[in-house]
Amino acid sequence: MSQADTKTLIEGAVQRFEDDVPALKPLKLVFRLELHARGDAPVWRVELPGPRVSKDPGADARVDVAIPRAFFNELARDGRLADWVEAYEHGHVRASGDRQIIRLVGKVVERQLARERSR
Repeated sequence: MSQADTKTLIEGAVQRFEDDVPALKPLKLVFRLELHARGDAPVWRVELPGPRVSKDPGADARVDVAIPRAFFNELARDGRLADWVEAYEHGHVRASGDRQIIRLVGKVVERQLARERSR
């Protein structure tokens, strides 16, 4: 997959996640995305809102997100909020860095899932 295709896939995944959790749209955050694939782990810098995606080490990132490339491809194409949560709970998606931001995103996602269940 080319770099442009990956960038488009990342942008689409972030936009879909924001659509699933509208409360996160105003969040200003830079995170580092590592896509592990066969000994290689390309690093992407993702800036919100936007998203603005670049192939950059993301030295100013407050959160690091690591995910195997195969899982990311599936989630980016077809994944909804529940799929991302399941991948996180099973350890396929790992987040590290600023604990307050990770907790904030987790609480907002939990509330959104609760809203969806109550409908």
